[in-house]
Amino acid sequence: MGVFKIQLWRQLMPNHFQAIHHVSMIISNIEQSIRFYCTVLELEIDPSRPKMSSEGLWLTINAQQQIHLLLTDDPYKSVKRPEHAGLDRHVALKVNDLKAIMMRLDKHGIAYKMSQSGRQALFCHDPDNNTLEIQE
Repeated sequence: MGVFKIQLWRQLMPNHFQAIHHVSMIISNIEQSIRFYCTVLELEIDPSRPKMSSEGLWLTINAQQQIHLLLTDDPYKSVKRPEHAGLDRHVALKVNDLKAIMMRLDKHGIAYKMSQSGRQALFCHDPDNNTLEIQE
């Protein structure tokens, strides 16, 4: 599709999306997830979310965005994951102070790798091997 066609398409097709409301990730243990997400990353649990058919947690990123941790069997557990976390499915979180996050990860013994692109971003895994990209 040519540049002109793309520009015309964008004018004709309104973007109805405003933001990502939440991202869901599968977990195997609520307590270890609370330690990682609430203690290490300092996210807060949203107690106002409704009870779901499976157990889990809702974590607040900001007033409009959350992470939903689902306590359920992981159907992808045996899938081979890429060695470089940036090539794996992941959630990218923007922060004000990447160095503060690095210090928290270091303090809690959480391994991470800096982005290979040279950007101010790191990749780490939660206790269930879900990949997080954290960038400034």
